[in-house]
Amino acid sequence: MAVTEEQVLAALKQVRDPELHRDLVSLGMVRDVKVDGDKVEFELVLTTPACPFNEQMRQMAYEAVASLPGVREVVLHVSAEVPRGVPERTPLPSVRNIIAVGSGKGGVGKTTVAVNLAVALARLGARVGLLDADIYGPNVPRMLGVRQTPDYDSAANKIIPLEAWGIKVMSLGFLVSEDQPVIWRGPILAKALQQLLFDVAWGELDYLLVDLPPGTGDVQLSLSQLVPVTGAVIVTTPQDVAFYDALKGLATFERLNVPVLGIVENMSYFVCPHCGERTDIFRRGAVEAECQKRGVRFLGSVPLVPEVCEGGDLGRPVVAAYPDSPVALAFTEIAAQLAAAISVRNLTQVAAG
Repeated sequence: MAVTEEQVLAALKQVRDPELHRDLVSLGMVRDVKVDGDKVEFELVLTTPACPFNEQMRQMAYEAVASLPGVREVVLHVSAEVPRGVPERTPLPSVRNIIAVGSGKGGVGKTTVAVNLAVALARLGARVGLLDADIYGPNVPRMLGVRQTPDYDSAANKIIPLEAWGIKVMSLGFLVSEDQPVIWRGPILAKALQQLLFDVAWGELDYLLVDLPPGTGDVQLSLSQLVPVTGAVIVTTPQDVAFYDALKGLATFERLNVPVLGIVENMSYFVCPHCGERTDIFRRGAVEAECQKRGVRFLGSVPLVPEVCEGGDLGRPVVAAYPDSPVALAFTEIAAQLAAAISVRNLTQVAAG
């Protein structure tokens, strides 16, 4: 007896997303089911091209259908559609998610993390933009190796963002000389951020990462007032003094009703470039333990290696320059975990109504 479309959907209802804990059919991840005799063809639509469970879900869906009596051939197409965290009726309707990257204090490698996460998400197949909102210290241009002045589309009245390493990028550093200090008060900062957000032709983006200044000040407040922020990523290092400041940053976002998607521990440990031995310079495991205690996702840890510093100075992000290195793989895994956290947050909100 030939299998039916209803039987195929019933089989796929038994497959659950590991993060969302709901079946693929109710999540709308199964589309275009076609049955032709003993051949079944369908599309599996993931919630992000950076899905950390991509292969696992593909295999589970394939096996669920292939195990049905009467099925001899399964053709499975896989695509991705990132769920929205930013409503379409906003000043940035083409941007699906806005992710704030912040830190409680300076010197923890926040911009390094933001740059490499953006490049990693793009390399995983997402459409990514990076906004350098660190007005006083715009380091993104140097870290990406781009210093041109952006073009201006007079017809659309928009600035054309520059592109580097697969991402679209905008920074005040493109508009002022590298050695020129920015000495502005809060209202001017807010206006500058507004222009960097709304006067730029970002185009269709799955994720717009916003690299914030360190601390908890005017730019953080302005961002939350200007646009609906999907969530925030907090960057810290393992020392207590850095992590306590990071917790202040976490509390700030919570007070601004911005969900904290997770914490990244940068400079977590040192890897010897000669022997590859790992050395824990700071106390190990404290950040992850505190995340578990507070119910905050620990996105991952990034080792301290020369390639990261070298890549930042030379404008070659380590994720792109050394894609198979342990530190690049760490950034890629963190990017996948971040993408998963965004999907969980957005689809949970939809389910909640």
